Amino acid sequence: MKLSIRDLDLRDKRVFIRIDFNVPIKNGVIADDTRIRASLRTITYALEQGATAILASHLGRPKGRPDPQLSLRPVASRLSELLGRAVGFAEDSIGDVARRTVDYVRKSGDGIVLLENLRFHPEEEKNDPAFAKKLAELGDLYVNDAFGAAHRAHASVEAITHFLSPAAAGFLMEEELRYLGLALESPDRPFVAILGGAKVSDKIEVIRNLLGKVDRLLIGGAMAYTFFKARGLPIGNSLVEDDKLDQARVIEAEARTRNVQFELPSDHVVADRIEKGAASEVLPIGDARIGARLGVDIGPATIKTYETLITDARTVVWNGPMGVFEIDAFAAGTTAIAGAVAVVKGTTIVGGGDSIAAVKKAGVADRITHISTGGGASLEFLAGRTLPGVAALSEK
Repeated sequence: MKLSIRDLDLRDKRVFIRIDFNVPIKNGVIADDTRIRASLRTITYALEQGATAILASHLGRPKGRPDPQLSLRPVASRLSELLGRAVGFAEDSIGDVARRTVDYVRKSGDGIVLLENLRFHPEEEKNDPAFAKKLAELGDLYVNDAFGAAHRAHASVEAITHFLSPAAAGFLMEEELRYLGLALESPDRPFVAILGGAKVSDKIEVIRNLLGKVDRLLIGGAMAYTFFKARGLPIGNSLVEDDKLDQARVIEAEARTRNVQFELPSDHVVADRIEKGAASEVLPIGDARIGARLGVDIGPATIKTYETLITDARTVVWNGPMGVFEIDAFAAGTTAIAGAVAVVKGTTIVGGGDSIAAVKKAGVADRITHISTGGGASLEFLAGRTLPGVAALSEK
């Protein structure tokens, strides 16, 4: 078990907290502050314990140089509003500027500072030890609450722990590890996994790992068409990964061997283009009338089947939409799955940006047990990989 922030004596300490403030910002306006809100519990706890909280995050892909459009300054302003207190902002993440800002907030009693975008320095993504050491010089203790970045071996995630210890998990990190670990190690059964999205290649490792753990695996989204083509069925112009056909066949064979109920859609909504107002029709899977059209959502028969297979589940993991849910006409499948997961009498875990958006759009986010903030990280965790940011944390 990993060391937790609650295991540390924080009083009068400078606590370097790696946070995930990679939020959508356009023209200085934050479009979604979910990740900022998710960090508040750890930040507030550190402040209440008498620590100086030094927050560090990346934002976007500035390619190792300063980019005003990717500055974290708007995040500092929003964080200040949410906390109801002043938040210092350092114009850099290392060096004299950062050090002076940290010293100022300690003396002023404000107790909190946000460093500028870590990725303004190319060394961050190179896991550079010298850069990590400069970051470490700002703190006395290290806390990682950025599960969304835990799959990256970056300086503020991995290398810094060689200079700043102990390294503890924040509350959000702790929660992610608890729920995802529970699903993989000791799930209540039936255990149902629902995987959607565009590409099967993104989820092959997840599928292979889950086949040894789940009772049922439900597939939706464009990734289903690689399985259909592997079966020799007509798929029109639906998205398919031709180089993954053999792997699709292997996965289906492995599911049979492991006695896992592997479900693909039985019908689908097809359209001639992915646009609002496009004409659409429901067809059985394998119906040649798809012609040159493409699949954009699971159909009503599939929805009914999937709802039935989800109803009695005691553990559910869902990652990826069932169709092009951004367009209302093609969102029925994803919305129905969101509703079905929301009424499960057990542990429900939703991960991935699109799936999170789906449960919010369906108005059921508050009925999901755990919504994972880390898309890529949660996928790698479910695939059974060791995440560098988790491995770097101290054991309790």
